[in-house]
Amino acid sequence: MGNLNYSSGNQYVLTNDQATLLQLLQPILDASHTRDRQSSPPNSACFPGTRVEVIKSIVAWAESTLLWNTHVLWLYGFVGCGKSAIALAIALKFERRNRLVGSFFFFRNTGDRSKMTRFATTLAFQLAIAIPEAAPFIRKAVTDGGLRGLSLTAQLRRLVYEPFKSATKQVGAFKTFFKPFLVVIDGLDECEDREEVRAFIDDMLLFFQKNPLVPLRFLITSRVEQHIEGHLKNGQVRLEDLVDHCSRNDLEAFMNTCFEEEKKRNPVIRAYIQEHGDWPTKEDKATLVDHIGGSFVFASTLFKYIIDPTDSQSTPMERLPHTLKMNPGLDILYARTLSRSQHLPYFHEVISTLALLFEPLPIIGIAELLGIKTFEVVRVLVNLQAIIHIPGTDNLPVTICHTSLRDFLTTESRSGIFFTSPRFHLHLSHRCSIPREHQPDTAITQYTGSRCKDHFSTFISLPRATQDASHHEMLDSIYSHFLAKSENLPHFSDIIATIAPSQTNPPSITEISNLLSIHNYRVQDVLANLKPIISIPRALDAHIIVRQADFFQFLTDQGRSGRFFIPPSHHLKLSYYHFNFSLELWRTVAGPDKKIIRGQALSHSHWLQLGAVSGPELTRLSLDLLSHPPSLSQYLFLFTRHFLRLFEDGHSSITSQEAPDIIVECLSALVLAFECSHKSTLWTHWRFNRVEGSKMKTFFKTRLRIHCEQAMAMQGSVQRVEKAIQSGWQVRPL
Repeated sequence: MGNLNYSSGNQYVLTNDQATLLQLLQPILDASHTRDRQSSPPNSACFPGTRVEVIKSIVAWAESTLLWNTHVLWLYGFVGCGKSAIALAIALKFERRNRLVGSFFFFRNTGDRSKMTRFATTLAFQLAIAIPEAAPFIRKAVTDGGLRGLSLTAQLRRLVYEPFKSATKQVGAFKTFFKPFLVVIDGLDECEDREEVRAFIDDMLLFFQKNPLVPLRFLITSRVEQHIEGHLKNGQVRLEDLVDHCSRNDLEAFMNTCFEEEKKRNPVIRAYIQEHGDWPTKEDKATLVDHIGGSFVFASTLFKYIIDPTDSQSTPMERLPHTLKMNPGLDILYARTLSRSQHLPYFHEVISTLALLFEPLPIIGIAELLGIKTFEVVRVLVNLQAIIHIPGTDNLPVTICHTSLRDFLTTESRSGIFFTSPRFHLHLSHRCSIPREHQPDTAITQYTGSRCKDHFSTFISLPRATQDASHHEMLDSIYSHFLAKSENLPHFSDIIATIAPSQTNPPSITEISNLLSIHNYRVQDVLANLKPIISIPRALDAHIIVRQADFFQFLTDQGRSGRFFIPPSHHLKLSYYHFNFSLELWRTVAGPDKKIIRGQALSHSHWLQLGAVSGPELTRLSLDLLSHPPSLSQYLFLFTRHFLRLFEDGHSSITSQEAPDIIVECLSALVLAFECSHKSTLWTHWRFNRVEGSKMKTFFKTRLRIHCEQAMAMQGSVQRVEKAIQSGWQVRPL
């Protein structure tokens, strides 16, 4: 493997060129067969002397130089039948022969190892070390074009397939033709990016179709999943069902060796044998092998259950007969093991956390996340070592022995009382949202900083009936957490307030930027941190969708939102923004326009939600909330609202005492508008020509009661209007 050295800690010793590639590619260092399997599962390896035939068959295929041989072999089988152990054995064999290009062991809920995000760059880094001649081509592909924006298939072509072809040509076609290289990919079904998996398979097969002589083989292992099977089952791929290779002799050898080793360690078993003879008996071992049914993970878990040193209530000799009565499969074993800690405090929280974490955390990290003491986590886990791997230190991650345990816990029909509800993602998101500034570089702060949004997104993607909306305190904490990320950005309050009351008429990014007279990117910057709550469309003119309806109630309830509260008075601002936007459009568009009509309707809608406000109070509130100094459009807005309130907005609610004040404010606003610009007559004529004269006559006949002071104020305003109009005609006739 060239200059690559590895240890249990997966530390690499690199040349300067390789170190440069490491920085450029940012590969996952614990995804290959060289990883520390204790902290980076799956922790499975073939037991010495077992799986000999299937390994021999795969090696023969991988080394074959026949032109008609397939480039890809898919080894598939059920849970626990030993796929990962065989993949590891094959990778080690080809590494010793200097024919291994690289390996990638997928595993669910382990961050990037459960995604395709860094798959190509990880394989490329391993290729550069395995075949140094490929390194310059990889470096050139990265430095010339870069990787930003490239699809997975484009990355694989530029970083793996093409550099491999170029490197093997340099080494010599004859030499490499008779010695193919191998890539090992284990647990492809563990990858969460299903669409990317399909794309990877199709593009890989297309590459081999176009390059039939390339000396490269891919060994892929997985369970039978529809998105994998449908793309791998074709004439280009060799299929191997591991069920056909599950040997009873292999299982017998495994169980015999395990029991013999335990006899040497366990004084209780030795004392029992001295008194009762050999244990287990041949009959019991034969029955046990029959009971296992070909599953190595079941065999391993069953053995751990039998000899569990943490169970002080019974001996291995007493537990063996119980295991023989269990139904075949892991569910009964999982349930029986979990029941040992079921009565302990925080059992449900600890187990649910292990089941739903996106990346494994150490014991101290789990405790910090849940807000409990470290010993309380240890207390729950210490009885579960048959199914959960607990490292020797609090700083190494806790991992489950097999992904089937996570499947068991998250499937209610299988786990029953041990079921982990997906609603628990809300609790984890809430715990992630709690600030932890005092520990900036710990595993838990890194996890909470990057995964809070993932837990919350998973929760709100659940069907509405599945969500439990009663946990307002958790939701409020999470909302505040995401809002706080943007609150120091320009225009934050106005942008959020524009979205808050718009549940029935959601705006677009373009509409918000037009209303607030700001650039689109300002809106995008604020909303970027709210993606778990708000669905942001790619098209700037598409409507923004708030994914959690409760977010509206949060923003408009001061008791819940605190400093993020959007007061009802903000409807006045929104009413003005829409008015002003429509006014600007009307000045440039000939005749009625859909955007103008929508703007007027939204302005009116927000105005109605403002509620009853007196004339003078409306003027004062408007001048306080809106721009300083007041503009022409602001005075026109005040005039419009006062005027329409008298004659269009349900004027029957206005009393005879209120009406004169509103008329005075209406005329005052009109005066100020005319004094700003005589062009305001254009707007007032267009906007109010549809108000019926009968409404005005009826109103003045039945409602108006004017005092002397109010009459004088009106007379003064009329005189100022007349003067402003005359001045406007003299300057520029309309």
